[in-house]
Amino acid sequence: MKQYRCWAEIDLEALRENLAWIRHRVGPAVKIMTVVKADAYGHGLKQIAALLMQSGTDVFGIANLTEAQSIRAVGRGWPILMLGACLPFEVETAVREDVMPTISTLEEAEQFSQAAARLGKVARVHLKVDTGMGRLGVEPKDAPALWKRISALPGIKIAGLYTHYSSVEDDPTFSRAQKRQFHRLLKLVPHDSLEYLHANNSGALLFERDTHFNTVRPGLLVYGVLPPANRRIQSELQDHVRPTLTWKCHVSLVKTISRGAALSYGRTFVARRSMRVATLTAGYGDGYLRAASNRARVLIAGEFCRVLGRVTMDQMIVDVSHLPNVKSGDEVVLVGAQSNRTITANHLAQWCRTIPWEILTAITARVPRVYRGSQAA
Repeated sequence: MKQYRCWAEIDLEALRENLAWIRHRVGPAVKIMTVVKADAYGHGLKQIAALLMQSGTDVFGIANLTEAQSIRAVGRGWPILMLGACLPFEVETAVREDVMPTISTLEEAEQFSQAAARLGKVARVHLKVDTGMGRLGVEPKDAPALWKRISALPGIKIAGLYTHYSSVEDDPTFSRAQKRQFHRLLKLVPHDSLEYLHANNSGALLFERDTHFNTVRPGLLVYGVLPPANRRIQSELQDHVRPTLTWKCHVSLVKTISRGAALSYGRTFVARRSMRVATLTAGYGDGYLRAASNRARVLIAGEFCRVLGRVTMDQMIVDVSHLPNVKSGDEVVLVGAQSNRTITANHLAQWCRTIPWEILTAITARVPRVYRGSQAA
């Protein structure tokens, strides 16, 4: 088996099981729009898209047309929604390649109508409603009028209507307000025949089951990571998804340092005693965030080892004073399980004072993705 300095192992069976659990939770009548933007949350878009196609996803959610083209290269039978706004120079390509755009304004809709006329096609669009996220979408009070004007445009079909929770994991009061706005709007527009009516991301799948509608948009949950939340997550839910990604590297050197020795750039760690330290073959060039400096832990020989000093581009240093047998070449777990201990993406995110989405999507292209399971290519 080929060996690497720093690599990520992707468990495809876990991914398949996670999607199956989401299907069980929402029921057979609800479509699953699997969000695969940012290289499938760092897992590798083409391989993940191929597995999802085989495992029952109904539609893909992406951030840009390059991602859409990568999915089309794997299989052409699946609808794709671009969750961000199309730029003017992307409109014609989106129509030509049957990528459904997110529409927030009449101006955007008119651009798609004109492109559809030039290409002799019908542009299927999703109208987004801003109930509190603030990035994209029409104000709820203006949505009925915009719906009517878009519906009157030639070459345009409203295929979907959606909104997005901004803080569903933490703020039930604001989330309920968002929900009420969207429900009020549904009484004012003819949505019964819509192919896609959606609001629920991963967090809302856990906390807002009454807004599953006919489509859900899981992202983080598909990859087996629970969104961090101030709201209480039922304990049994944590048993239903498994992390699909394990991130590893190696020990490259072990040495003893004396009391008073400083480690790494900026001398932010100074030894208070004689210590054994190990240099590892991972750094921020691999996506291991510099914010982990002097805060994070890794696993070596099934034991937690503290990061010492600043994480550098290609290397980092950890304390192995409690592990007398550590040597060059030993396997190190950055995210994942080793023996009976685990570091989750959420753990690393807490140490870095960030979120698990950033931890996963920060893993760089130079880190090989090694796929495990019966569907591995």
